[in-house]
Amino acid sequence: MTLTLRVPEELSARVPVERRGPGLDRDAVRLLVSRGTEVSHHAFRELPGLLRAGDLLVVNTSPTLAAAVDGWVGHARVVVHFSTRGDDGRWAVELRDPDGRGTTRARAGGPAGVEVGLPGGVRLVLEEPLSARADRLWWARVSVADVLAVLRAHGRPIRYSYTARDQPLSAYQTVFALPGADGAGSAEMPSAARPFTARLVAELVSRGVQFAPVTLHTGVASAEAHEPPYPERFAVPATSARLVNAVRAGDGRVIAVGTTAVRAVESAARADGVVRAAAGWTDLVVTPERGVRVVDGLLTGLHEPEASHLLMLRAVAGRAAVERGYEEALRGRYLWHEFGDVHLVLPPDTTRPAPHSVHCCRN
Repeated sequence: MTLTLRVPEELSARVPVERRGPGLDRDAVRLLVSRGTEVSHHAFRELPGLLRAGDLLVVNTSPTLAAAVDGWVGHARVVVHFSTRGDDGRWAVELRDPDGRGTTRARAGGPAGVEVGLPGGVRLVLEEPLSARADRLWWARVSVADVLAVLRAHGRPIRYSYTARDQPLSAYQTVFALPGADGAGSAEMPSAARPFTARLVAELVSRGVQFAPVTLHTGVASAEAHEPPYPERFAVPATSARLVNAVRAGDGRVIAVGTTAVRAVESAARADGVVRAAAGWTDLVVTPERGVRVVDGLLTGLHEPEASHLLMLRAVAGRAAVERGYEEALRGRYLWHEFGDVHLVLPPDTTRPAPHSVHCCRN
């Protein structure tokens, strides 16, 4: 699904909201709420009043890695984006050209056998494309076993040109991020959860909203290409599966925090919607044709009009709701990308009148 709209460059969130002014916290972003084609405008910190006791938020606990490392091919400088660790010890990587504004220009990775030098005498060799659809991502063999140590010592968060400058890794961690036993994580932040603070989580819990943790380690996105997502590692623990099933059997709503949480929980769902504990690789792409089996609502950032994520939004809410929401986001001057504003997609609420449109301030 491609939206016929253009997002002006000035609507890109260039820095995290807490760095835009004194006294601001992560929850100082705006929240667009869609219930069908009814749209209302809020501050994100109003979220507890927009949910109800018995609702369940499915959250991704994957931490963000410092996945961008400077390197060189011959005498040419490159930036390597480490995307996904394979079962055979190889890594899926993307090579990009540095230009001083973030690593914005993707370059063809091949041919096979290209060697990339990294700090500390580490080398990686490109072996084969990750997919026949594109040669942007390649499987590479790295000369050291502990690639995560290389990222910790020499890496930084992946950044694209719409952001103003590099930010510390802490700016890319969500309140739900948990370090895995194997140190694995996401190449790019599961950003829908970024506006949550510990204070807001505590308020939600006090109002009877529950949380179900899942894990999906995201690979690299791209500022230019909008391919469907590649296979990614995920895990849905048994306790979270039971929570989801209990809420679905009652009156609560299952609301995924981010497209990554949707992909994880839907990958663990049977055709009848029952969720089982599951872990491994998922190649699931949620489309309107496939539909959703578990998720009633979705909290997500604002995506580029060409992004494949919009197919997932349409599967949850329908085409008309997505188009109406994005028209309102543009009209309301919402901010895009990982440091931007967020969109809560809920099913139409027939138990009360549709909310009126309330415009709040943007910090």
